[in-house]
Amino acid sequence: MRLNNKLIGIIPGILVFALLSCLKSPDTSSTDPSELWPGVTSTMKPWTRWWWMGNAVDKENITRRLEEFAKAGIGGVEISPIYGVKGYEERFLRYLSPEWMEMLIHTLDEADRLGLGVDMILGTGWPFGGPQVEPEFASGKIFIQTYKINAGEKFLQRITIEEPDQVELARLQYVFAFNNDGQKKDLGPLMVKDRLDWTPDKDYILYAIFMGKTGQQVKRSAPGGEGFTLDHFSEDALRDFLEPYDQSLGPVQNRLRAVFNDSYEVYAADYTPRFFEEFRERRGYDLSDHIPQLTPETAGKDALRILSDYRETLSDLVLEGFSENWTQWARENTFRTKYQAHGCPGNLLDIYATADIPECESFYASKFDIPGLRWEESDAREAQPDIIMQKFASSAAHISGKELTSSETLTWLREHFNAALSQCKPEVEQILLSGVNHVFFHGSTYYPDEAEWPGWKFYASVNFVPSYTIWHDAPSMFEYITRCQSMLQSGRSDNELLVYWPFHDVIGSDLEGQLLLHIAINTKDKWMVPTPFYKLVSTLMEQGYSVDFVSDRFLEKASVENGKIRLPGMDYEALIIPDCRNMPLATMRSLAGLTESEGRVVFGGLPESVPGYHMHTERTVQLLDMIAEVKKDLIITQDVPAVLDDMGIQRETMKDVGLDFIRRDMEDGKVYYLVNHTPNEIDGYITLGCPAKSVVIMDPQTGISGQARIKSRKGDTEVYLQLKPGQAFLLRTFETGINTVEWEYFEETGARVEISGTWEIQFLSGGPSLPENAQMQELKSWTGLSHRAEAFSGTARYTIQFDNPDPEVTHWLLDLGDVRESARIRINGKSIACLWSVPFTVEIGMLQEGNNTLEIEVTNLSANRLRDLELRGIEWKIFYEINMVNRHYKEFDATGWDLMPSGLLGEVSITPLSKKIF
Repeated sequence: MRLNNKLIGIIPGILVFALLSCLKSPDTSSTDPSELWPGVTSTMKPWTRWWWMGNAVDKENITRRLEEFAKAGIGGVEISPIYGVKGYEERFLRYLSPEWMEMLIHTLDEADRLGLGVDMILGTGWPFGGPQVEPEFASGKIFIQTYKINAGEKFLQRITIEEPDQVELARLQYVFAFNNDGQKKDLGPLMVKDRLDWTPDKDYILYAIFMGKTGQQVKRSAPGGEGFTLDHFSEDALRDFLEPYDQSLGPVQNRLRAVFNDSYEVYAADYTPRFFEEFRERRGYDLSDHIPQLTPETAGKDALRILSDYRETLSDLVLEGFSENWTQWARENTFRTKYQAHGCPGNLLDIYATADIPECESFYASKFDIPGLRWEESDAREAQPDIIMQKFASSAAHISGKELTSSETLTWLREHFNAALSQCKPEVEQILLSGVNHVFFHGSTYYPDEAEWPGWKFYASVNFVPSYTIWHDAPSMFEYITRCQSMLQSGRSDNELLVYWPFHDVIGSDLEGQLLLHIAINTKDKWMVPTPFYKLVSTLMEQGYSVDFVSDRFLEKASVENGKIRLPGMDYEALIIPDCRNMPLATMRSLAGLTESEGRVVFGGLPESVPGYHMHTERTVQLLDMIAEVKKDLIITQDVPAVLDDMGIQRETMKDVGLDFIRRDMEDGKVYYLVNHTPNEIDGYITLGCPAKSVVIMDPQTGISGQARIKSRKGDTEVYLQLKPGQAFLLRTFETGINTVEWEYFEETGARVEISGTWEIQFLSGGPSLPENAQMQELKSWTGLSHRAEAFSGTARYTIQFDNPDPEVTHWLLDLGDVRESARIRINGKSIACLWSVPFTVEIGMLQEGNNTLEIEVTNLSANRLRDLELRGIEWKIFYEINMVNRHYKEFDATGWDLMPSGLLGEVSITPLSKKIF
């Protein structure tokens, strides 16, 4: 048989192709880039806190609002009943009433239909409390009154509380007297009701101890939720508080996902009725023997140790009496718990870890050094963002094996109606970098259709609702967050270092002698920032190490396996102990055991003492003896990074060029989330801290992905990145080779070309009314067009015809310049992109030869419309209680606002690009 000559010529090519295919790595597979993104669940989408003002909700409007959320890309709601709206009193529903429960069940029905999740705060407003909290179970405060009594003088009088606001609340618990030798007398048996008749034989100071109440009411409560704040130190108080929920929430079991506990804002609560008994059982001695140490006037040398014990007892009670029991109750009722522990007077790591979903929060606005990202002192209140503070929640999740860490996000980001999507993005990114993977916006306000613009509004919020212009392009931001969280909820955290938090150094500090230790975001400059722990963690993170924090309790659960420190939720390459003064014996015993088991434990210093008062001299001797016994085996250094380098624990050197990152471990590689919050563009190779045979770049803003250019250098994997200021990428590394489409790299090949000519402007939607169409030769704020345009908030379309300056160019970069505030782009009738954050640029491919049509739909903020509303004297602030405050908690007034520039404010240009040749 003869073969066709053409076929004969083809066969060698076929054989070569087959041979080359065989020569590829046997573990190389072909992958569709879309398959690299996980399937989206509702949990991967951003959720929002949903305020029910006055509980004035109805089924029709609940359905419409939920449909709007689902269509925009919100994954779920967290119902939070709060104060009401004036004029709607007849619609108010009492919290947990049959009518209210009917609305909750309808919400769950509709959420199920729409694929949304539902959480709810357990109570109304915050913190926990309500009408079921009787005075005996309300948050407590100790009051100590002193009386000086001379020897031989008769003391005959009633002992009553001197604080005017405590007359109806406080009750006398104990009366003790101490002489100059420190001897104590219990005068309780001598009391006749509140009257004491006693003549001492020596000079004494009498201490009367009252069980007082803070008197705090639930903040921002909804109808039916008013009442005292709960005593968080009492298990009995918690059980009493939960009784109405036992009776009411049965119909929503297995449907409501989680119950939520908002930030611990229980002011001045430092006592509970059984505190002295609890103290004795936990600390091993009688606090009443040391009452003089609790008052500044008579405190002695041991005051700090006793104060530390007092604070530790409060911490134990919040943890064991409230937090653990609350989560147990929730699980018994099929609910998960979501918990903001910050502000608690206790060990944040242990308390966060009791929750199924620990939650941190962001507050006010951060300053970022990103070119083009707007910052106006007039509408922002600068935050002191601290990723270390936020990592307490994610650390607790990681060490306890929880999959999710959530965040109350964008609280008070800007002044009302002044927050832009571009300003939201880096704040959200900062939260994600801390280990959060479940974002909750703060938030969205329920409103009925008939509510006149701007509708109902909760203070301190960005307010993601369709009546605000920010909603128009918010789905693009929601999609970005969803893509990020889809990867950050995959695999598991991959932080390599575990850092011990010396809680006993915190509670053993003076801190102005206060019994109550307020471990909160706004007090971190006192309890955290000055400490060696904070300085060490800052250094490690700046050098590219990934860290979690661990408490004394969790260290007792630690073991060593294959040379790694193992906790219930994670394995770590090394455990770092910052320089600290006080360490419990049990903790030092655990550290010695880990060292003996060949775990890598690095000490930045050695403790000097045990915490607390009871037998502290003897216990300190035991501690120092234990240290002396194992010291030869301990690694002690003032240069922890150098020791880690000697151990071969690799840091991520991308931090050296300013990239922020978080990393997760997958079955077949890693996931990196990289963010460029610097003023500099990254264009070159960066080194990864893990080996990889393939790396895929995934753009969470566009959904585009492709195989990256990589090279190996001295065993390290280097990946080529082009990342502009304000941009973020996900990197997916693979231990095996994969085949997928290549990532496209571009470089500029010519000068920028301004798109000039006549811009046609048509106002499409918004209010209070649509301005007339207009034209511009030079782009500037549309507020200068007319009075109607000055007041307008909404969307306008900019249209221009332009010629292709170079038909040979196959790729162009479109730069919109200064955009106020978001833009949808169409070229020649084809949708290109929605740009809502810095940088406002996009690669648009090839232009058609000759004439091209560019359409840009720009949406501004609602600020100008609100300003106009107030200037016309139209009242919209119709809310009960806090009606309405600005970001400084002063009376809100928009009449003095400057106009917010709107639209396209400068040059729009295109720049020729070509694919980068390597």
